[in-house]
Amino acid sequence: MAPVPKLKDPSLFKTDVAYVNGEWVKAASGKTFEVHDPSTGKVIGTSPEFDTKDTEKAIAAAAEAFKSFRNTTGRERAKLLRKWYDLMVENAEDLATLITWENGKPLADAKGEVSYAANFFEWFSEEAPRAYGDTIPATVPGNRVVTLKQPVGVCGLITPWNFPAAMITRKIGPALAAGCTTVCKSPGETPFTSLALAELAHRAGVPKGVVNVISAMKNTVEVGEVLTTHPTIQKVSFTGSTGVGKLLMKQASSTLKILSMELGGNAPFIVFDDADVDAAVAGAIASKFRSSGQTCVCANRIYVQKGIYDEFAKKFAEKVKGFKVGNGFDEGITHGPLIHDRAVSKVEAHIKDAEKKGGTVIVGGQPLPDLGANFYQPTVITGMTKEMAISTEETFGPVAGLFPFATEKEVVELANAAEVGLAGYFFSKDIERVTRVAEALEVGMVGVNTGIISDPASPFGGVKQSGFGREGSKYGIEEYQHIKMITYGGMGKPLQE
Repeated sequence: MAPVPKLKDPSLFKTDVAYVNGEWVKAASGKTFEVHDPSTGKVIGTSPEFDTKDTEKAIAAAAEAFKSFRNTTGRERAKLLRKWYDLMVENAEDLATLITWENGKPLADAKGEVSYAANFFEWFSEEAPRAYGDTIPATVPGNRVVTLKQPVGVCGLITPWNFPAAMITRKIGPALAAGCTTVCKSPGETPFTSLALAELAHRAGVPKGVVNVISAMKNTVEVGEVLTTHPTIQKVSFTGSTGVGKLLMKQASSTLKILSMELGGNAPFIVFDDADVDAAVAGAIASKFRSSGQTCVCANRIYVQKGIYDEFAKKFAEKVKGFKVGNGFDEGITHGPLIHDRAVSKVEAHIKDAEKKGGTVIVGGQPLPDLGANFYQPTVITGMTKEMAISTEETFGPVAGLFPFATEKEVVELANAAEVGLAGYFFSKDIERVTRVAEALEVGMVGVNTGIISDPASPFGGVKQSGFGREGSKYGIEEYQHIKMITYGGMGKPLQE
């Protein structure tokens, strides 16, 4: 096994156990799976291989806990979330170390993720006491109509590997704020960050059964099926690919569960000729190459108006040439490895497809075997066309394809041709154009003159085949609440003598 990076608190590194009903438990079968460092390929540790029965025990624990947790006040839940937030901040360095170790992203990026992840607990601690209902004037004399908001129940949460902390807190935060209990399936590639968060939940005093964190790799499909079909689970929230999302949605239809789906993207990044080119280059760098291109809101298709295409391409390429690729723990590293060999294969396939169809690689384009099997050069390709795979498929890797365009109408049509619609970006100084294009793009989130749009205060989610539902913001808690209407009859009598 690879040596354990130095943690200030080694007890945050949980191997061979998951967190169920307030206790650290092994899989009933005793089976485990190996978790590998994507930088070195070495084994980090092992995690329990949960199966159907293990998952059902976690669901039962959450159901029992819901009986009492649903009746806690918003202020009580706020204090729990705030304590959990405080513990994340106190242990931020260790959490970042775990993220870099199992995910590969540079330590600076991992520290940024921990801060972002913790902020969801802070945000929803402030939303918890504010689950306001309404009084509604009735059309029937003597009737009084009120609404109140109640927790939906036990929630199944399925999270991805690319943000091992933030994708969990963005779901558990609003669930607990609403009074729900949770069973969270951690990603098989990166379970240790989520288990460290479970340890901090325990220390924060979150009641047993309210938060359960389970793990599986080989049994991922069967665990997912339990979470989407078990009658006790009332809601499922999933972040991942569109293909898997469709399968989970089909399974969840058997019991008509409430769903939130944050699925794949193919983000257009548009640079108009009236833009500040240097600002646009900086925005494109931030959006495209964050986490080596392995985020669902990374720019995937970069459209540059012909009048500034050559200038943009030159400046963009120079920035990419300055990247330093390597192990995320090493000093000065800007970009780490891809998560596994399948990701590397997809990157190579997209580059070869672009070259075959007339694209020109001006930076990168090669693997970096001396660093490790999962390392690939950040790559820039010019002369992109809509016939190339990158125009219709999400690369999820460090490849930037630059597409030339002539008119505003043309580029918006190209941007909207995708089946998905998660995020879109564009740079322009023309306020009328900004309004037109922002309203015309068929995406759930638009970045105008910025390449970074994620914020706990902002609603995160997509349209079309990028899914539905919103995470974060004032809307995020609504995904975990029912609106109950109560009508009081016979209330219109005169004052009694």
